[in-house]
Amino acid sequence: MTISLYFLLFITYSTFGWLLEVILTYNLKEGFVNRGFLIGPYCPIHGVCALAMILLLNNIESYFILFFLAFLLCSIIEYITSFIMEKMFKARWWDYSHLPLNINGRICLLSSAFFGILGLLLIKYINPFVLGYILVIPTNYVNILALIILVIFMIDNILSYKIILKVKDTAKFVIADNTREITSRIKKIINDNFLEKRLFLAFPNVKFSIKDIRRKFRGN
Repeated sequence: MTISLYFLLFITYSTFGWLLEVILTYNLKEGFVNRGFLIGPYCPIHGVCALAMILLLNNIESYFILFFLAFLLCSIIEYITSFIMEKMFKARWWDYSHLPLNINGRICLLSSAFFGILGLLLIKYINPFVLGYILVIPTNYVNILALIILVIFMIDNILSYKIILKVKDTAKFVIADNTREITSRIKKIINDNFLEKRLFLAFPNVKFSIKDIRRKFRGN
């Protein structure tokens, strides 16, 4: 398969992952929330997990082994992603500490088992179906479509990265009383900016790392 085709698969499963998270986090009071770090309707971590499973697990016949390896592979990716993002932005964007059998709050048995089931379904049923439709598209159109989506995706990444950095910088101007207080104060500060507000709606339980936040404006 070509790089363009792999990229389209990445975007497709990032979008599926975003849709799945939006459905699973639906709240009767708040309605649907645009999940993910990016402005567009995609969650790259799902695309990365899907692509990794397609590349590494596609030829495995045993359902049990496939489930176990998908479980393990996605757990590793989720843990590494959580660790890197916390180091980059000084914030914990998701936390499974309240769930049983978790590791440092970054991954947990329930989340990993869910990924394992999705991985099994992806390799055995979903990807062959999706790939069948993509492969009928002429190569030139696939390349053009991939290029257009890539440009949009890169612009989205740049804008979203700047927003997250601004939120991170905002945290430095908030008194480091406790995690809940920090998050509450930041939400008030950025409430007028739609894109920044969307980030907090997507991750209402974001936790900023207190040890990395310095007191600057007491009583701000």
